[in-house]
Amino acid sequence: MRRVALVTLVVDDYDEAIRFYTGALGFRLVEDSPRGDGSRWVVVTPDGEGAGTGLLLARATGERQRARVGDQTGGRVGFFLHTDDFDRDHARMTGAGVVFLEEPRREPYGMVAVFQDLYGNRWDLLQPAA
Repeated sequence: MRRVALVTLVVDDYDEAIRFYTGALGFRLVEDSPRGDGSRWVVVTPDGEGAGTGLLLARATGERQRARVGDQTGGRVGFFLHTDDFDRDHARMTGAGVVFLEEPRREPYGMVAVFQDLYGNRWDLLQPAA
């Protein structure tokens, strides 16, 4: 079996990113290991069984990487968070201060709303149609 295990997300600060993903989004911190060069190996995943691909939170170094923080996909939705209970997660995330860019809507593929992470990257919260 093959699968994508991690996707790198460039962030400004490890600790603020950990707080957002584990707090506001309810992800689980899987690993936070210091590296010899002062960087850290930080992995978060959605909580729950079959959580799937994790995010490697990588602190931006240099101007080129810092310019990409919050705009890694050119303003398009680049990340898709699936849920089995849209209303529950939407309410919890809204209560935690997550900014939704639109009202929830029903599409043929499921219930969806676009939100942004703490840096402005766009995500879909999506409960796939049955």
